[in-house]
Amino acid sequence: MGDTLDYAEALARLEPMALEAGRVVLDAYRDGCAVETKADESPVTWADREAERIILAGLRHEFPQIPIVAEEEVSAGLMPQALDNAFFLVDPLDGTREFVNRSEDFTVNIALIVGGDPVLGAVYAPARHKLYLGRPGHCEAIRTSETHTVEGRRELKTQPPGPTPIVVASRSHRTIETNDYLARLPQAEIFSVGSSLKFCMIAAGTADFYPRFGPTMQWDTAAGDAVLRAAGGRTRTLDGEPLRYGCAGRPRAEAFANPWFISDCGVDVPVG
Repeated sequence: MGDTLDYAEALARLEPMALEAGRVVLDAYRDGCAVETKADESPVTWADREAERIILAGLRHEFPQIPIVAEEEVSAGLMPQALDNAFFLVDPLDGTREFVNRSEDFTVNIALIVGGDPVLGAVYAPARHKLYLGRPGHCEAIRTSETHTVEGRRELKTQPPGPTPIVVASRSHRTIETNDYLARLPQAEIFSVGSSLKFCMIAAGTADFYPRFGPTMQWDTAAGDAVLRAAGGRTRTLDGEPLRYGCAGRPRAEAFANPWFISDCGVDVPVG
């Protein structure tokens, strides 16, 4: 079904879901909420669950035929029995550790996958009042108000690296392998950033590369990856192939783990 959608119209329907989920998340960030620990030792809050409830209700109303894989439902043992050519990936609060630690680097992520590719992406950073939207051939950044209404839009395209490459890396999940890679870029400026904002920075032309040599799940990356690809960037595995989404056989949580990857502005990474 996904390949018959009008992507511009479908993305417009994702926009209010992301904004409303972001409103709830930011209210919880400001007011405070209890933090629990999931079986995998990762944190979860009321904001994660409430934002996911809002997004799932919206997706199931607007796109009832398209299955959904959502982080908190997966954690609760709930996921589709099978996946078709098209499905949604949802991370209602990417960067929960950033959220808990009072950093503003957290996002709401909604992505549509078609044929293994992320074709639609909505990434909302409510504390920064920035919404990023991507579909094939078009990417935009939206500035939002204190009430999470749209104040302005601008088109985004990746930019070629300047004389000093700008690299973004995970703040909360840095690995030895990532640090070794960064050590081979002595001329680069390196910024630690949380959540899917790293993809969006490359899409906006404010960063060039994002190496991820550590564990991620598909719902962590799909929306940001869709935004980046829409702006002219790319995400590739370490063997140079485009990062793909989905799973073979019956869906299960571990099947949605990503391999290591590098996202960039469309230009090969200058590794020393």
